[in-house]
Amino acid sequence: MEQARQWLADASSVAILTGAGLSAESGIPPVQAEELPTLEAFARDPKLVWEWYDRRRGLIAQAAPNAAHYALVKLELRIPQFTLITQNIDGLHDLAGSGKILKLHGDIWRMRCTECGANFPNRRVPLPKLPPHCACGGLARPAVVWLGEALPDGIMKEAEHAVAGAEVFLVIGTSAASLIPYAKQADAKIIEISPGILPQLI
Repeated sequence: MEQARQWLADASSVAILTGAGLSAESGIPPVQAEELPTLEAFARDPKLVWEWYDRRRGLIAQAAPNAAHYALVKLELRIPQFTLITQNIDGLHDLAGSGKILKLHGDIWRMRCTECGANFPNRRVPLPKLPPHCACGGLARPAVVWLGEALPDGIMKEAEHAVAGAEVFLVIGTSAASLIPYAKQADAKIIEISPGILPQLI
């Protein structure tokens, strides 16, 4: 713990990866793989998929950022080169006050039109009409990455670049198998911790 604290105190460039474990600390249960909506399910029954998301949005709306979210905001203010990468779609990093965030799997509080491609925010809970539609009249879908879909354009490259340029790579509440090799190649210090430990390091 003392060694990790010193690494963070001395670092001028830090990359962070957060996952479902961080959201669980705020009372948001992780989604089981068999529950995950898919593009195929949405094509079959968009209303049913949106009913699932409407319930999920309602649950997330009751959650608040936890101490680890706020510790990352403090760290961001202190570190000149700071990149926050998250697998979470719940928006709690935004609520805590984090700046630029690389959202690998999208954002549950945004929608994307299946007709015109518009990407727009919508924080209404519950949604007044299911399934929701875009201003153009097209059917809207959640702006999240479903199983089998590609990540948003360029975002993984941006994440890899940030990790490769960091002196310290901090992994919280997730396993970072795909990004750890970039940190190792750059001889970065790698810290894997649970969310509850983080505030003690900052």
